[in-house]
Amino acid sequence: MITQKELRNDSAAVLRAAEAGEEIIVTRNGTPVARLMPLADESPFVPTDQLKASAQGLPRVDFRRLREDLSEHIDWEWRDPYERRND
Repeated sequence: MITQKELRNDSAAVLRAAEAGEEIIVTRNGTPVARLMPLADESPFVPTDQLKASAQGLPRVDFRRLREDLSEHIDWEWRDPYERRND
């Protein structure tokens, strides 16, 4: 734990510690008010090997049957969405 004053006066060292993996609680008047920690990898991309491994054991998709099932519930005819404004 560090105080707000310590964060303000030594922010570079505090950020280096967080970057190195340390989780830091910041207090104000003895009350915890914030938590500093390293950011997790937030990449939207999944490595190919991880994606393949996560798909192991999933059933195969019969796309012909999927299309038939969807056709039972979806009207595939295109309509101009602006036509309905005057209804």
